[in-house]
Amino acid sequence: MNVELIISGCVIVTVDDQRRIINKGAIIIDDGRIIAVGPSSETLDKFSAKKTIDATNKVAIPGLIDTHAHAGHGLVKTMAMNDDWEKICGKVYTLGSTPEFWYAEARLAAFERLRFGVTTGVSLLGGGDTILRTDDPIYADAHCQGVSSIGTRSMVAVGPTRAPHPLTYATWNNDQQQIYNINFDTQIQTCEKIIAKWHRKNNERISIAMIYPVLRDEHEKQMASSHYMEAIRQARLTRELSKEARLIFTQDGHTGGSVKRSHEIGLLGPDALLSHATNLSDEEINICAQTNTRIAHNPSAVAAIYGYCPVIDLIKAGVTVALGSDATAPDRSSDMFRHIQQLMHYHRTHYRDASVMPAGKALEMATIDAAKALGMDDEIGSIEVGKKADITLVDFNAPHLHPMNMEVFRLISFANGNDVDTVIVDGEVLLEQKKPTRVNGSDILNDAQKETEKMIKRINGEQFLELPDGFWSQTRYTK
Repeated sequence: MNVELIISGCVIVTVDDQRRIINKGAIIIDDGRIIAVGPSSETLDKFSAKKTIDATNKVAIPGLIDTHAHAGHGLVKTMAMNDDWEKICGKVYTLGSTPEFWYAEARLAAFERLRFGVTTGVSLLGGGDTILRTDDPIYADAHCQGVSSIGTRSMVAVGPTRAPHPLTYATWNNDQQQIYNINFDTQIQTCEKIIAKWHRKNNERISIAMIYPVLRDEHEKQMASSHYMEAIRQARLTRELSKEARLIFTQDGHTGGSVKRSHEIGLLGPDALLSHATNLSDEEINICAQTNTRIAHNPSAVAAIYGYCPVIDLIKAGVTVALGSDATAPDRSSDMFRHIQQLMHYHRTHYRDASVMPAGKALEMATIDAAKALGMDDEIGSIEVGKKADITLVDFNAPHLHPMNMEVFRLISFANGNDVDTVIVDGEVLLEQKKPTRVNGSDILNDAQKETEKMIKRINGEQFLELPDGFWSQTRYTK
């Protein structure tokens, strides 16, 4: 039988139901899907291919999945690191960004994910507590077009900003800023247009999710009563739209008490994905289990410093917990290997127990568990017959990964994103010998640099590029 692609000679970490590890294995791909997996000696004689990849000394894993990250952050990164970083993001995204900014950032972020073996990721169209660029569909259009040019999968989360409204946004034309106000209804209409245009488009590699900012204790205390009640109304309407359109509903920044509050408002369920989820009570853990709500855990995030996500207790209760990067803000990349390793050490340190969070479970949280959290585990998250061919090949020809034994342990404990050699999505080779096949990487970097310089000029942000006080010779940053 003649097929599109054969990968052979590799160690295959399937993450299938049996968690098989196949030495000197072969993966047969046709029409974008995996049609056979097994030892090369038992598999190759049955097939010929238009393209073959000799993956000797490589390890094949399911394409990594990042369940929580932010669009826009890629061109901000460490700016104003010891200042009010989220305030800078808000200024950039609402007042200082253009469609060209969002296109260049999307390409850079998707290229970074691709280079690190991440085939699927969630990206909130903005960042911080309530900074979403949904005043006009052109910004989501630019983002989705940028990701589509790279070829990876992306779930783009859009939604309104938290009440009260109106909120101030700006457009730019020939370096001239035009400021205007946006209300909730306009943002919802924008989201509806984005859903109609982009959900399950680009060969289903682009999908849309809905988001409404988390309502926490401080919001009820600090907001006017009428504004707080309006925020609840808006959250419910946003959630209703997610259900009508059959979209994932996500929220960024849950911490002690807010999960219970979201449950009381009626926001939770098996299509809900809550990020961070720190300092949860036993009651909130049970709520997540009873409602089958999923958690996006971000052990490298600032939120994980100020609060602890009870991942071990959540998993014991039957909750699906997946891994997120919260990238690239303000001090972390999209390298999921880094976050897998951080995940293990984060929980082992918390419990003072090196047996906590086995390496295999950590990898599951970035593959099959993450696919389940996104409602995509029937299609991706493991290497098995019938699933879409989303595969990452890691090159073990490196001193930190040798000798070639206990490969799955070495992969999880020692590999990093720069060890990724080949990335395949839907059977399409998007990265080969560490180079993208669809695009010119240098063009992406140059465009990102150009648009960043324009953005800095628009917000008069040159001072935010300076090293913060306390950077050298101090034990902590100073304000």
